[in-house]
Amino acid sequence: MAGLIYFEDIEVGQSFAFGHYEVTKDEIVEFAREFDAQPHHLDEEAGKRSLLGGLAASGWHICAMTMRMVVDGFISRAANRGGVGAEECRWMKPVKPGDMLRVEMEVLETRGSKTMPDIGFVRVSCRVFNQREQVAVINMTPILARRGA
Repeated sequence: MAGLIYFEDIEVGQSFAFGHYEVTKDEIVEFAREFDAQPHHLDEEAGKRSLLGGLAASGWHICAMTMRMVVDGFISRAANRGGVGAEECRWMKPVKPGDMLRVEMEVLETRGSKTMPDIGFVRVSCRVFNQREQVAVINMTPILARRGA
């Protein structure tokens, strides 16, 4: 799809694929120190003793990395007007140092605003994968401008 993506350009069932985001040990620890200072996100040995089986990224860090890929792969190319949040966020598998993440985003629903005719809501499901399997799903609703708005 060439040019800026507007609300009218989006259809239910449409899909986008983007990423690759390499997860590093330093980034996992740095994020955890600042935002989610649980031992299994800060220390390899503590991670090994946890259900995660080793140092693993915080789920909130997974959300942040996913958002980076969504911005780079979609939002930066769209007539973006913000978003209304995420209705679902599940962390299914640990994300470890060395993982290479990617996103498959599918449009679930489009809805024009009833009170602001210049925008529309696009509900999407972002499935996040490492090199082996799906590790998370985040459903969110970006707001896009209508063409000519």
